[in-house]
Formats: sequence, C-alpha cells, structure tokens
Amino acid sequence: MPASVLIVEDEPAVAELLAVNIKHAGYRPLRAPDADAAHALVAEVLPDLIVLDWMLPATSGLVFPSEAAG
Repeated sequence: MPASVLIVEDEPAVAELLAVNIKHAGYRPLRAPDADAAHALVAEVLPDLIVLDWMLPATSGLVFPSEAAG
C-alpha cells in the first residue's frame, strides 16, 4: 500500500490541487477540511505525512499538532 498523506486544508481548490499532485506522485491522499476532521482521520488511519494549513477555521494549524499529542 502506498504511503498516505493527510491534507488538512479548508480551501477546496487548494486541497484538490494538493491531492491530485500527491496521487500523481504515487501516494494516497487523505483530506480533512478542519482540525476536527483531521483528528478523526489520525485516530482512524495514522498518515505517513501531514500537510497542514496554518490558517484553519476555528483552530490554528500551529495549535493542531499539540492538541493531537495531548
């Protein structure tokens, strides 16, 4: 199974562009539009890499990693 890349991005066009390029490079893209969805995906499928938007709605991308660790 190819390595998975979680894309945490609230702009659908940006998320789609990233997902298409990640898939084209041979990886499995996973998408989350916000921190809550990203937390759920991380709990379900631990991705190999996370591409994280810093300016997420309701939660800063800078805060997200520390929330996931706690």
